[in-house]
Amino acid sequence: MQRPGFWDDQERAAQISSAHARTQKRLESFRALESDTDDLEELIELAEGDSEIAAELDSQLAAIEARLAELEEARLFGGRYDAGDAVVTVRAGAGGTDSQDWAEMLLRMYLRWAEKRGFKVEMKEASEGEEAGIKSATFIARGENAYGLFAAERGVHRLVRISPFDAQKRRHTAFAQVDVAPLVADEVEVEIDEEDLRVDTYRASGAGGQHVNKTDSAVRITHVPTGIVVQCQNERSQAQNKATAMRLLRARLLEEEERKRAEALAAERGDQKAAEWGSQIRSYTLHPSTRVKDHRTGHEVGDAQRVLDGDLDGFVREYLLQAAGDGR
Repeated sequence: MQRPGFWDDQERAAQISSAHARTQKRLESFRALESDTDDLEELIELAEGDSEIAAELDSQLAAIEARLAELEEARLFGGRYDAGDAVVTVRAGAGGTDSQDWAEMLLRMYLRWAEKRGFKVEMKEASEGEEAGIKSATFIARGENAYGLFAAERGVHRLVRISPFDAQKRRHTAFAQVDVAPLVADEVEVEIDEEDLRVDTYRASGAGGQHVNKTDSAVRITHVPTGIVVQCQNERSQAQNKATAMRLLRARLLEEEERKRAEALAAERGDQKAAEWGSQIRSYTLHPSTRVKDHRTGHEVGDAQRVLDGDLDGFVREYLLQAAGDGR
């Protein structure tokens, strides 16, 4: 960074500066932890005859253990794109209006989790349901290890509850799909043939004022060979929406390549389990009991509302630890 001309290439300089800041932050956390751990030795000696110091020791020990848990989590991100930003799409599945309402509940859960993790979120598209909820929504989560963390949520999520849309108050099951792709830099090669694309424009829905409601500025791009569909409606112009949609498409195609590689590795290992992104990964039960259970790890929480309010760290950490143990 001290070399002459470093800032001549603004984009590359910004990337290196960001990497430097992340590395510096990690180094500082190691040094602070090392210093605090050294201080514990002195506190242990003083705490033997002083209850107040013993209480302070317990508090400091708990804080150090929590920071060690964070470092343990960071160790789990060894994938090529784990450290970068994530493109997250939530889609309603089987279940009619209940599934669209469930998709909106999941979106709220992930936005709250992202806020707790300190991620910056950019909403790119949200398609409202006919009666309630959403058909789909896409957002970008920006922050350290955003992709590595959100990738743990990829798959089908199942909700069981008394439907608020059923006049007879019967129990319904609804499904929603969560897709996660890495948001990569433009220099990462992803082959896209323009002839394979179908581009549609439509009138953006939702908040946005007169411009959004009166012009066909929203863009939907379909990659015909794979059937992947991306859309964007939250930029200021059709051209900006198309550019963003193309970047989202590149991310989805890249994730498709990663998925195929993972399937090939699983086949070589003789792993007969269903691919995680195509199977039900977690069930959220709100009636007759309230609980959330992850079918991959067995991790379970009895307070479903706490989870729906964005408390996902336990589920994600258990999955990452299991995945690391399996060598994936």
